[in-house]
Amino acid sequence: MSQPSPAPGRQHRTVALAAMAGTTIEWYDFFIYALCTGLVFSSQFFDGLGEDSLVISFATIGISFFFRPVGAALAGHLGDRLGRRAMLIATLLLMGVSTTLIGLVPDSGSIGTNAPVILVLLRILQGLSAGGEWGGAALISVEHAPTTQRGRFGAYPQLGAPLGLLLANGVLAAVTALTTDDQFLAWGWRIPFLLSVVLVAAGFVIRRKVEESPVYRELKESGSRSRAPIAVLFKHHWPLVVAGALLFAANNAVGYMTTGGYVQSYAVNHLGMNPTRILICVMIAAVGWLASTLAGGRLSDRYGRLRIYRIGFVIQLAWMFPFFALLNTANTGLVVLALVLYSIGLGLTYGPQAALFSELYPAAVRYSGAALSYAIGAVLGGAFAPMIAEALQSSTHTVYSVGVYLAGVTVFGLAVTFFLKERQGVPLSDSEAEAEADKRDEQAAMTA
Repeated sequence: MSQPSPAPGRQHRTVALAAMAGTTIEWYDFFIYALCTGLVFSSQFFDGLGEDSLVISFATIGISFFFRPVGAALAGHLGDRLGRRAMLIATLLLMGVSTTLIGLVPDSGSIGTNAPVILVLLRILQGLSAGGEWGGAALISVEHAPTTQRGRFGAYPQLGAPLGLLLANGVLAAVTALTTDDQFLAWGWRIPFLLSVVLVAAGFVIRRKVEESPVYRELKESGSRSRAPIAVLFKHHWPLVVAGALLFAANNAVGYMTTGGYVQSYAVNHLGMNPTRILICVMIAAVGWLASTLAGGRLSDRYGRLRIYRIGFVIQLAWMFPFFALLNTANTGLVVLALVLYSIGLGLTYGPQAALFSELYPAAVRYSGAALSYAIGAVLGGAFAPMIAEALQSSTHTVYSVGVYLAGVTVFGLAVTFFLKERQGVPLSDSEAEAEADKRDEQAAMTA
């Protein structure tokens, strides 16, 4: 006797939660590197560079971003040709293997200049994985979702970023609390990287159970898949790729102050805060980011994607300088307050993103379009944001110069929202378009 199929609502939640679990693990792996950059790598792998070791160390974060569009193009092409589900599994495994290997790389004291070279190569593999991961997770969640709840279910893979940040900071906080400074630098920092083996194994099991996107299945059955989705995308839809990239860049630059490790590094190296204490502060803020991201997705179903983006950018801009003022106090309570309120605008400009990007592109090139917009935006916004912030603060001797930089990026993102058309609720597949057309014809006949 066959088992009854789960109810549609349950299916949507299962798919969304599986996408979220995978992105959480993916971003944990990615963020662990960023967090260890200021705390470990500058002294263990780039110690021969003197005063520039911290800036160069942060630059390695940015290098990986240049490979994210490559990963996005590869995963986008294969995702539009072979399906969303296969890419979800492939990108997760690539990230897990590269992260685990980082935990095994000897430092420069053991193998000299080979150490930073190997470290950068593995970071590049992380970049390839991150470039392809998000598009698949976002599309499989949104394409499974009911039309009126795309923002809600599309927010689930977005939660992977704050959850990954929470998990990464939590593991690092535990390790720093249980080891001395010398032990942490000698071997303790490797533990979070090696834990990736367990997390990726769990993510692999979860993602194997996810069903393929119904939109992709329809494309496959109808023979409507594009032979060269990237070529079609840039021939007919390149303005959307640019607009999506610029929109995400404004969010990503601001977000990478914490996810890229700059705030943690600044608090420890310039304000003298205890590493465990600032990591716990960021963990609390990650919960706020999670809540505002989920709220952003849900609110976009009610008020529209672009309206929520604009509200988020305005909040982001208004809080920028108070944020740095409170951070400079080095008072734990005030730093938590600064980071939590900082996360509100960040979440409102992140929660609606999966739904917005999915609705921008036609089904045959949707993976390629969404993934490339995301990856290029990450390069423009987040790639060198921590390095730029560190360079600005070092040269001007005030962290408020970083605030000016981030405020400018935010204003630019806000401006982009006025050049996009609201596409909330547009059909994502041919069958949806036909059903909508039939509904309009039926309503017209009733009023005739």
